[in-house]
Amino acid sequence: MPDMVVSGQAAPPPSSPTVVVTAKRLGDTLDEKSAAASRLPLSVRETPASIEILTQDELQRRGIRTAREAFDQVVGAISGNVPGNPAVVTMRGFAGNTVSILQDGVRVAASTVAQRDTNIWHYERIEVLKGPASVLYGEGALAGVINKVTRKPVLGERMLDLMLSGGSFDTIFTGAGVNLPVSSTIAVRADASYQRSDSLYDVDHNASVSTGLTTSALFRPSDRLSLLVAVDHFEDRYDATYQGLPLIPARYALDPSDAVRSSAGLVADQSLRRRNYNPEGAWSGANETTVRSRLDWTMGDGWTAALDLTGYTADRAFLLADTQSFVGPSAAFPDGGIRQSYQDFRHDHHFWNARGVIGRDGRIAGFRHRFSLGAEYNATDFTSLRQQAPLGTLPDVDLRQPALIVAPSSPAVFTSGNVTFRSRLKQASVFAEDAVNLTARWLVVGGVRWDHIALDRTTIQNVGGAADRNAPRFDPVSWRAGTTWEAVPGLTLYAQYTTAVSPVSTILLASIANSRFRLTHGRAVEAGFKASGWGNRATLTGAVYRIAQSDILTRDPTNPALSVQGGRQSSRGIELTGELRPVPPLRLTAGASYVDARYDQLSELVGGVRIDRSGNQPINVPDTTLFAAAFYTLPHEVTLGGILRQAGGFYTDTANSIYVAGHALLDASLSLPVGQHTTLTFRGRNLTNRFYGEYSGYPTTNIYIGAPRSFDIALTARL
Repeated sequence: MPDMVVSGQAAPPPSSPTVVVTAKRLGDTLDEKSAAASRLPLSVRETPASIEILTQDELQRRGIRTAREAFDQVVGAISGNVPGNPAVVTMRGFAGNTVSILQDGVRVAASTVAQRDTNIWHYERIEVLKGPASVLYGEGALAGVINKVTRKPVLGERMLDLMLSGGSFDTIFTGAGVNLPVSSTIAVRADASYQRSDSLYDVDHNASVSTGLTTSALFRPSDRLSLLVAVDHFEDRYDATYQGLPLIPARYALDPSDAVRSSAGLVADQSLRRRNYNPEGAWSGANETTVRSRLDWTMGDGWTAALDLTGYTADRAFLLADTQSFVGPSAAFPDGGIRQSYQDFRHDHHFWNARGVIGRDGRIAGFRHRFSLGAEYNATDFTSLRQQAPLGTLPDVDLRQPALIVAPSSPAVFTSGNVTFRSRLKQASVFAEDAVNLTARWLVVGGVRWDHIALDRTTIQNVGGAADRNAPRFDPVSWRAGTTWEAVPGLTLYAQYTTAVSPVSTILLASIANSRFRLTHGRAVEAGFKASGWGNRATLTGAVYRIAQSDILTRDPTNPALSVQGGRQSSRGIELTGELRPVPPLRLTAGASYVDARYDQLSELVGGVRIDRSGNQPINVPDTTLFAAAFYTLPHEVTLGGILRQAGGFYTDTANSIYVAGHALLDASLSLPVGQHTTLTFRGRNLTNRFYGEYSGYPTTNIYIGAPRSFDIALTARL
C-alpha cells in the first residue's frame, strides 16, 4: 500500500516510531496568563498593564542565583542588599514599602519586612506587574508587584533537576529538584538549595549561607478539581553584616574614585573596597516557614471557584553597626578612623490568610464576559525588639586596618532606644474584577477593592515598662479601569487608570506617631502597546506612565517641628522591552526605561530650620536602566552568551547632596553539553571590573559597592 501524503510529504509507516518536538514561539509569551496581573483568565496581551515574566529557564540562562539578582534585571528596576531589607526594590520612581513582594500570589507583609534574598532555584517564574496594584493586593502596592511562583508538581512526569556551581569568593550554589508521579491523580515535587560564600560582595568577614526547601503535593481526581498542598522553608545568615562603604573626605582617600560625588567633598575610596567595620558577633538572618493550600474547582458553564489558605511564621535578627561615621586622624589612628553605633533588632512574625474567589467566563447579551468576586481575611501577630546604642558605643577602629572588635553583649549599652513593638493587624477585603469584550478586538477591564484594616499597636519601654498604644482603623477603596484594543493582528493598544494606598511608613514598624496618620493615596495613568510578528519571531512592548502619591509626610510650614501630611511625590516615564530571534540559533532580548521622579512638595527639618526639598529626586532612583542579552547556539549545542546591564546615577539623600554615578556591567557565558542531558557553563560577571555603587544604605554616607569581577562554573542536568 502506498504511503499516505500529508502537506506534500510522505508519512512514516505505521511501525515507525514517532518523535514529537514542541517549542514555544516568542510571540506566545504575550498569550500566557499572569497570576500577579489579574484573577481573571486574561492573557498578558489582554491585560492593560505592563507585565514582565522571567521563567526558570531564562533565569538559569542568565546565570541568576538569588532574588536580588533577579529583581535587578527587571526593566525599570534596581535592587540592593540592604541588611534590614535584603533584595529591596526600586521601581518606577518609588522604593521600599511601595513595591509588594508576593509568594504564589500572597503577600505576608510589606517588602521592607518580609523579603529575603532567597535562592532563585525554587521558582518556576518571576512575574512583575508594574504600576499601582492595590486593587489586587491592598495597601502598599503603589509602584508594582513582584510575584515569586514556586515550582509545582506535574502529573505523570518523572523528572530530576540538578545544579552545582562554584566560583570566585569561595562561592558554592547547589540545587536539586524531583518530580514524582504517585498515581494517575497524584504527584509530588521537592526542591532543595544551598548557598555559601566567603562574601557575595568580596568583603572581609562577611560569610553568608542560605538554604531552601520547598515541597508540594498535587491531587487532581478529575479535570474539574485539583488540590495543592505545599510547605516552604528558607533560612539565611550573613556574618559581620556589611553596611556598605563609608564615604570619607577626599583629602584622606588613597584611591579616590568617580563612583560618588558629594557637595561636602566626600568620596568612595577604592582602597577600602573590601573593608568591613562591623564587629565580630554582628549578624543578620532569617528563618521562615510557609504552609499553604489551594483548591481549584471548575463547576461548569464557565463557573470556577478557588480557595487559598496560607500560614507563615518567621524569626529575623538584625545585629549591626547601623551608623558608621568617619573621624579624622589621631595619635591612635593616623589615617583616620570609623566611629559606630550599634543595634539589635529582632522580629517574631506570624501570619495567616484565607482567600476565596468565584468567577465565570461566559457570555452576556452576546458579549464575552469574564468576572471574579472574592473575599480575603488575614491576621498578623508581629513582635519586634528594637535596641539601639549611640555613636561611640563601640570602640573606634582604624580606617585602613580595622580591628576585629567584639559586639556588645550587655543590654545596658542600649541607651538610644530599648523598646518592644507589638502589632496586631487584621485585614478584611472584598474585591471584584470584570472584563467585557465589546467586540472581538475591543476589551474593557475594571476592578475595585475595599479593605478594612485594623491595627492595634503598642510600644513598650523595656526599661521602666511604660507603654504607648494606638488602634487606627482604615477603610480604603482602590479601583482601576482599562481597555485593550487589537488595532491590527499582532498589535494591541492599551490604556489604564489605577488608584492605590500606602501607609506613611511600613505599617508593622511605624512609630506610634506615624501610625496616627491616614494612608497616602496614589493614582496612575498608563498607555502602551504589545506587539508580536515576523512569524512570531519577535515581540515588542512599550509603555508611558505617570504615578503620583499624595499625603506623604512633610513639615508644617507654620511650625517646622511638626510632621504633617501634605507632601507629594511623582514619577513619569517610558519603558520598552523586546525579544527577537532573526535566525533559529540567535536569541536577542532587550529593555530600556527612563523615569523622571521628583518630590513635588516636601520639606524637612535640618538643624531646627525647615528646608524645602521640592523638585529633588527621590532616594535610590536612577533615571535610566538598560538591559540587553544575546545568546547564539553554535553547532553541537555550544552556546555563547553576553549580557549588558546599565543603570543611571541616583542620590542617597533627599537633599540630593550625594550622587552615586551610573554604571554599565558586562557578563558573558559559554555553555556546552557534556552528556545527553547535562550542560556545563562557564560564566564571567562584571568583566570590566567596574567599581560602582549598587544602592545606598541606612546612613546616606554609606554606599553598597557592587561585586567586582568574578567567575564561576556551573553544571546543570535534567534527568
